[in-house]
Amino acid sequence: MLKITKAEFITSSAQKEQFIKSDKPIIAVCGKSNVGKSSFINMLANNKKLAKVSKEPGRTRLINYFDFGSFILADLPGYGFARVSRDEKKKWARLLDDFFAEKENIAHVFSLADIRHDPTADDRQMIEYLYYHLVPFTVIATKADKLSRAQIQKSLVNIASVYKCGKDGIIATSAENRQGLEAVLERIEQIISTGEEDG
Repeated sequence: MLKITKAEFITSSAQKEQFIKSDKPIIAVCGKSNVGKSSFINMLANNKKLAKVSKEPGRTRLINYFDFGSFILADLPGYGFARVSRDEKKKWARLLDDFFAEKENIAHVFSLADIRHDPTADDRQMIEYLYYHLVPFTVIATKADKLSRAQIQKSLVNIASVYKCGKDGIIATSAENRQGLEAVLERIEQIISTGEEDG
């Protein structure tokens, strides 16, 4: 299985001119504010300090790039945060539009959803956007440690129904107890090997 031995921050981009182009596959991580993106990235890296975890939602206003050795991870700004000005929201939306417009540079997207709640309208819009632009994605259901095993299964069925995708394609994870980490690493390994075949 894929082993991540080192991960480090590369740069932040506020506009499309600063987007990274790489020979390595670029995997993007998206999700609404406070869904646990930073914790998910830190779990992958086995480094709690790589991505800054904030108690205040809406902290990530840039695209942050991290080098994971065999791939680049792009952490996208969280969407759906209410206490942000309309101009700020427009800026974020434009940044995301620009990012996905260059989809040939995106190998895969991990779309994060809080397993405890129904997907929001913003979550559904994000998934529809990925379907529309034919961007391959995997749904990552975060905070699974907060639910029982039966509740997790029920929630996965619900998310799959809302997103119109297969339940087996959703990975339940927890940064607290590292649940789902192996499944995510396996998925990344598939993404990398697919990229090599394409190239």
